[in-house]
Amino acid sequence: MPGTPRVLRAMNDRAALDLLVSQGPLTRTQVGELTGLSKPTASQLLARLEAVGLVRTTGNVTGRPGPNAQLYEVNPCVAQVAALAVDQEGITAAVADIAGEVRGRARVGTDAVAENVPHRTAQLVAAAVDGALAEAGLGREALHGAVIGTPGALDPQTGVLRYAPHLPGWQSRALQEELAEVLGTPIVIENDVNLAAVAEQHDGAAQDFDDFVLLWADEGVGAAIVLGGQLLRGATGGAGEIGYMPLPGAPLARGGDRSAAQPDGGGGFQRLIGSPSVVELARQYGSADVRTVDEALRHDEVRAEVARRLATGIAAVVAVVDPRLVVLSGEVAQAGGEALRQLVEEEFTGLVLPRPELRISNLDGNPILTGALRTALAAARDVVFDTA
Repeated sequence: MPGTPRVLRAMNDRAALDLLVSQGPLTRTQVGELTGLSKPTASQLLARLEAVGLVRTTGNVTGRPGPNAQLYEVNPCVAQVAALAVDQEGITAAVADIAGEVRGRARVGTDAVAENVPHRTAQLVAAAVDGALAEAGLGREALHGAVIGTPGALDPQTGVLRYAPHLPGWQSRALQEELAEVLGTPIVIENDVNLAAVAEQHDGAAQDFDDFVLLWADEGVGAAIVLGGQLLRGATGGAGEIGYMPLPGAPLARGGDRSAAQPDGGGGFQRLIGSPSVVELARQYGSADVRTVDEALRHDEVRAEVARRLATGIAAVVAVVDPRLVVLSGEVAQAGGEALRQLVEEEFTGLVLPRPELRISNLDGNPILTGALRTALAAARDVVFDTA
C-alpha cells in the first residue's frame, strides 16, 4: 500500500541509486544531503543496498580534516544491457553495465550470414550482440534486456515492422519473440528516429524540452514527435513517418501498403531531402562529380534549395504539432551544419505559423545507438533498482 514503511524505503532506495548513477561516487553525507534523509537513515540505506549487492564502496575521500569518508557507487556488475542500431548495411551493437558504462561494441555487415540461411535476421542480431559481449568479456547470460533501433515502426496491433521494406527479413510477425529467444533476454524493437529523439532529450539539443520534433534527414527521412515529454507513436506506430508526406515537387508515395516506398525512391518528403536526392540535386545543378552529401552541400545553390525543401516539410509539421523546438539530425543536417540551419530559419520569416526554435543535433557518435542504450538502461533499472 502507498505510504507503508516498505514502500517508502523502496522509494528512498531508488532515489539514492539514481543519484549514484547520475552523480556518484558519493559519501553517506552527500547521499543524505541530496535525498533529504538524515545521516542515520542514509547510513542504513547504503548498508542495506550494499548487503543486497546494489552498491559497493570505491575508495575514500581524502585531503580534508577528520576521518576519511567512504565513497559509494552503484555496483556495475548487477546487470548488463545491449543496444543495437540497424541499417541497410548491417547492425551495430553495444553492451553497457547498469551504471551506463559501455563495456563492448561490435559491428556486423549484412554479409555476415548468408541470405538463404533460416532465421537469418536473428542470427545477424545474435552475431552483433555476441561480438559486443565478447569484447566485454561476458556471455549472453549477463544480459538483462536489449533494445533494437530499426527504420520503420512496429505495429502494436500486429507485431509487424512497417515502413521498412529495405530491411528484408524484418517483417516477420514473430520477430520479437524470435530475437528474445535467441538472445535469452527481453527485446524491445523501437523506431530508430524515436531513439535518436530519446538521445537528444537526455544528452543533446533537446535537453529540458518537453515538446519538440526531431527531423531526421539521412538515407531515410522521418520525424520523432515528443509532446509533454512523451513520444507520440500513433495507432499503428507510424507517427512521424514524414518521409511519405506529400509535398509540392514530390510524387505521392504509391503502393498497396505505404511501406512499399523505398528510401531512395517512391515519393513524398523523402524524395525531396533524402541523402540520395541531395546528391542528385547537386548533379542537376551541374556538379556531375559530386558523390556525397557533404560535397553536395558545399555548393551555395544546393544548400539554399535543400533549406527551402526542409522548411516546407517542417512548416507542415509545425502547423499541426506546434512544438517549441525542432532538432535537425541525420547526415543531411550534419553536412549542412549551421549554414543550413540559418537558411532554414530564414525561410520561416514572414510565415503565418508558430516559429519554433531550430537547432542542429550536437550529439557525438551514433544517436540511434545512444537512444537505444538509454532506453535499455531505463527499463533494466526499473527492475533491478526496485527493492520493494
